Amino acid sequence: MKAGFLEKLVAKIDRLDATGVQVVMDRLLKEKGYFVQVFQALREGLILLDDECSVTFINHAACRFFGLDGERSPGKNLGELIRGMDWQGLLDHDRVVSQEMEVFYPESRYLHFYLSPIRRGDVGGGFVMIVNDVTSQRAQTEKALESERLNTLTLLAAGVAHEIGNPLNSLGIHLQLLERKLKKIPGAERKLLADHVDTTRREVQRLDGILKQFLQAIRPTTPQRVKIKLDEILRDTLHLLEPELEERGIQVLLEIAEDLPFMELDPLQMQQVFHNLLRNASQAITSDMSGRITIAVHCADAAVVLRICDNGVGIPQEQMGVLFEPYRSRKKEGSGLGLLIVRRIVREHGGELKIESRVGSGTNRIASGTDVTITFPLGGRKARLLPAPEEIIDVIL
Repeated sequence: MKAGFLEKLVAKIDRLDATGVQVVMDRLLKEKGYFVQVFQALREGLILLDDECSVTFINHAACRFFGLDGERSPGKNLGELIRGMDWQGLLDHDRVVSQEMEVFYPESRYLHFYLSPIRRGDVGGGFVMIVNDVTSQRAQTEKALESERLNTLTLLAAGVAHEIGNPLNSLGIHLQLLERKLKKIPGAERKLLADHVDTTRREVQRLDGILKQFLQAIRPTTPQRVKIKLDEILRDTLHLLEPELEERGIQVLLEIAEDLPFMELDPLQMQQVFHNLLRNASQAITSDMSGRITIAVHCADAAVVLRICDNGVGIPQEQMGVLFEPYRSRKKEGSGLGLLIVRRIVREHGGELKIESRVGSGTNRIASGTDVTITFPLGGRKARLLPAPEEIIDVIL
């Protein structure tokens, strides 16, 4: 439609006969249909609002982002369609609002949106909302931050090794010298001093062991892979934790498939993963609860899937976003490094870690708990064929 067409039409509308009006209306309808097709083809979500925050138009992408019906949404208030946001408070005829939001339905996404006023002469003409899916960009940013945190922790570990390791070695040497001197001291006095020296030596060795464990946990290491079944490592870990779980009255239910394949895993690293996750699960169960941990392992789509589910107190929603941040532990004596290390080990084995949790209260207490899912790809599958670009476009539109 040429610029100024509507102005010219208005100027001569009273001179058109019925046929002329019909021709003009057909042209306007075609132009409207063209622009609607353009808006529907956009990958960005587009929502048009009037001054009262009611939807006048919504395209397919926006419906997909928010799980809305494109035919039923127009005419409804945006706050009714997308709950949890003060949309009326965001509308401003004098400025463009740019913010990010997190949506949980129909799937978890991070979205960035612009709310821009539309002017019709000197009066307001509503608002246009443009929405972009930034989930992948946010994931990349979080991955970069995680890598930076791990590098920082690695440098910290190197500093700890230097500042504490060297004095420990010096103490060990001096204890050896004292033991030689003690041999020249006769009688009961030598035995008493020898006991003190022996206690000191054991404590030095214990500190040295703690330091080595800390370095091993933080410093990136190449997995020492061997062919082994995942359930063998899992059962060994459960055997170590069995006395603690029995003492607290926690029931462990195993649902392990019989046809699990051999996998190339580092048994020590995977035992560290299971130990951390099972300890977390058991510590989430309070003494007034009938504790239960369910462990399920099965094969699905060229991968081995392991789930650890507890019926503990659950993790509040506001803490789910900081689970993998160091020193953010919910436990009084926790370091906050456990899940960070678990995810690093899982990813070094080519797997992915997913955590879901729900918090119950009162009569709904039984509904609380945390589910941890680890997916390990099998070595036989290196790639998969993706749909052609045309098919992807069809699904999106």
